[in-house]
Amino acid sequence: ANALPPLQRALTLAESEGYIRLFIGEGPPLVRALKALAAGAEPIPAHIHRLLLAARGQAGAPPKQPLVEPLSERELEILGLLAQGLTNRQISDQLYLALSTVKGHNRNIFSKLQAERRTEAIARARDLGLLPD
Repeated sequence: ANALPPLQRALTLAESEGYIRLFIGEGPPLVRALKALAAGAEPIPAHIHRLLLAARGQAGAPPKQPLVEPLSERELEILGLLAQGLTNRQISDQLYLALSTVKGHNRNIFSKLQAERRTEAIARARDLGLLPD
């Protein structure tokens, strides 16, 4: 319990850089601490959720190539909606963004994931543990 505040601070500092491997490399003790942090938050913070997904996916899996430039929180949010099958217009309406803004985020997502199409981006994101299977 005493380790949770410093862990929360480390997660906050690392979140902007998209560090994942640094944390999941610590194994089961850190996963338990992440679950303890997640239990006290509703909804679970996106970074903790990504770390838990990555830790779950890492068990017995070969190391994955990290992104050169991590996706922003907004890009992850939009990617999740793309994976649910929403159109750009539906995403625009749901997030109260201009359609051109959503399209700009899509371009960034595709570029960072080295994908040309939505299906490619979603598959790559799942491979990297950024989206649930």
